Amino acid sequence: MKNSFLFLVFIALCFMGCERDDICSNETPTTPSLIIRFYDVTNPNTDVLKSVTNLRVQGVGNDEVLPGYNVVATDSIAIPLKTTDTITQYKLHEEYVVNDNGTPDDTSDDYVTGNEDIITITYDREDVYVSRACGYKTVYRNVSINVEPDDDNWIQLVRSVNDNQSVEDENEEHFKLYH
Repeated sequence: MKNSFLFLVFIALCFMGCERDDICSNETPTTPSLIIRFYDVTNPNTDVLKSVTNLRVQGVGNDEVLPGYNVVATDSIAIPLKTTDTITQYKLHEEYVVNDNGTPDDTSDDYVTGNEDIITITYDREDVYVSRACGYKTVYRNVSINVEPDDDNWIQLVRSVNDNQSVEDENEEHFKLYH
């Protein structure tokens, strides 16, 4: 009888030390990306989407191309913003083509054609607690986009969807870029 009692106490102590699993579900919203859609500048009062051909998206000061945006045709992009800064810059290159100068085996004389615009995204950051398993996510407030002027900007107009635009989820459009 004494052994049975000790066995039950041992089992009870084992279960009291267990914690529930903390797993962050894939459905839990995390830090959102900025959603930009492209529109026809000749028809700015309608919601007619216009694809950008041979689009390449790359962070300024970053040698890597944003995954999924290396010479694609698309009418929208989802780009991440920095969670440790209040400014993020991207190069959006329209009609990106590498010209091999007729010498495909010699890359030293290759050059890029197309039109590159640099956008600067500024914002305020706010860290929001999600759960013990997921930790925090960053939401962005007072988001704005400026296109650095050059002699040949292909992005002609930038409009935010809302005044004092915020980025809290990536299920909705945040900005309209007209070209």
